[in-house]
Amino acid sequence: MKTLEALKQKKLFLFDIDGTLAVGDTLYEGSADLLKYIDDIGGKSYFITNNSTKSGKDYVEKFRNAFHLETTADQFVTSGYMTLRFLKTHYAKQKIYVLGTASFVEELKKNDLNVVETAEDNIACVVVAYDSELTYNKLTEACKVLFTTDVPFYGTNPDLRCPIDFGFIPDCGSICDMITATTDKKPQYLGKPSKEVVELCLKLSGFTPEETLVVGDRLYTDIACGINGGVDTCVVFTGEATPEDIKDTPYQPDYVFETIKELYEACRG
Repeated sequence: MKTLEALKQKKLFLFDIDGTLAVGDTLYEGSADLLKYIDDIGGKSYFITNNSTKSGKDYVEKFRNAFHLETTADQFVTSGYMTLRFLKTHYAKQKIYVLGTASFVEELKKNDLNVVETAEDNIACVVVAYDSELTYNKLTEACKVLFTTDVPFYGTNPDLRCPIDFGFIPDCGSICDMITATTDKKPQYLGKPSKEVVELCLKLSGFTPEETLVVGDRLYTDIACGINGGVDTCVVFTGEATPEDIKDTPYQPDYVFETIKELYEACRG
């Protein structure tokens, strides 16, 4: 573990949302205080969520309406956004089968991607996102494409479960696991823990890796993302990870706190 003095030098904070800053529409105690502290020291906050059900604009509205916090769309670097960037680079003019929410599909279409939601001819790849509107028909169509063609299979993120007020619900990784168990095709994941998430935030903010901290509740996505991106990491135990998990994980965080409030108090000194 690194020293608290080093923690006080951090200016760029890359936060997971679900299970880290909030659960559902409930903001955890200390989250608003920490975000204000970062603004007060001339720092910057980005929200690097693997939840692809919402666009940056959707998140701005949620933060305002549910949390009474003002943010801007460019602060939200979602797995959906990372997937959009990837698809525009590699599949700009090609037909893409997408399993995802209506909001996610619409965001891809707005950016001039040729998205379809049925197993049509000439599909170039399959993309599966965290889909809170999942139907059996969507799974069937995705399997049909993967069984009848030899195209790449991408997932927005490997998270197996998403925190909610009563516990957890299946996330993108669980949906992809169903498809893999059926088709024997494995996805390449595009959101956290990809180092590109950290690299993009560094480029947008202008801060250095030494000034940066990734904060999350999940070891194999949040903490792994920070490690892959070459920056310090902090885990909180308000979501998926538990103290027991720290003992034998390959993704060792630099800082460990029970809650975001404890992290805020440590930063403030």
